Amino acid sequence: MLNPDLDLRLERLMDVPPATLWRCWTEPELLKQWFCPKPWHVTEAVIDLRPGGRFFTRMAGPMPDGSQADIPNEGCFLSVEPERRLVFTDALHAGWRPAAQPFMTAIVTFEPRDGGTFYTATALHNDTATRDKHEEMGFSQGWNTAADQMLELAHSL
Repeated sequence: MLNPDLDLRLERLMDVPPATLWRCWTEPELLKQWFCPKPWHVTEAVIDLRPGGRFFTRMAGPMPDGSQADIPNEGCFLSVEPERRLVFTDALHAGWRPAAQPFMTAIVTFEPRDGGTFYTATALHNDTATRDKHEEMGFSQGWNTAADQMLELAHSL
């Protein structure tokens, strides 16, 4: 049920099994290696893999003015279907606590296909302004680059 006015989506056929991509998404030390496009990196990851559980990342990277950014991302898992589907949001914090400034909900799916995985990552937004902001922040390029990094890591596992 993609709404092109509100949602952004990445779809890729990857030549690794769903179980391997699942590990990349759900093991903190693996997630830290691929989750944001280099030279940005994840310095901290907390994954409490259950509905209502905490999904936290802290990203660091260079800003255009030469300073170093430190960006915490607090969220909550809504649905966890091992090796098939993850749903998380920053609209809620762990334990279903409402967040002050929600930005998106993400749905990530891992569909077995042809010895590999049809991987889909969808970012749902509340309004077109937020969707447009996410696109301007580099959704397409950034999420594709991160997917490339995840695939490279998956090949090494």
